[in-house]
Amino acid sequence: GNALPIGGLKEKLLAALRAGMTTVLIPEENAKDLVDIPANVKAGLTIIPVSHVREVLKIALVRDPVPVEWDEAAEEAAALARQARRDEVASPTAH
Repeated sequence: GNALPIGGLKEKLLAALRAGMTTVLIPEENAKDLVDIPANVKAGLTIIPVSHVREVLKIALVRDPVPVEWDEAAEEAAALARQARRDEVASPTAH
């Protein structure tokens, strides 16, 4: 999916800097808001604008994801787990 614009960019970048982060990813549409960010905050962070989650994964993950191979038993177990969750949500909660 697309990386959508966020609010409070200045506050989020300040929090990242205070937390010791050195690299942050921001939605590309927020890049125009960087003019409002104090120079000392921008100097302490590597700010990377991204437009899609694929870019986020490429930057954030240290290696490519490996597809999960499902055998028939795993598929059946997953179906049972999904059904159990649906049943749990559909039944009233007793207190």
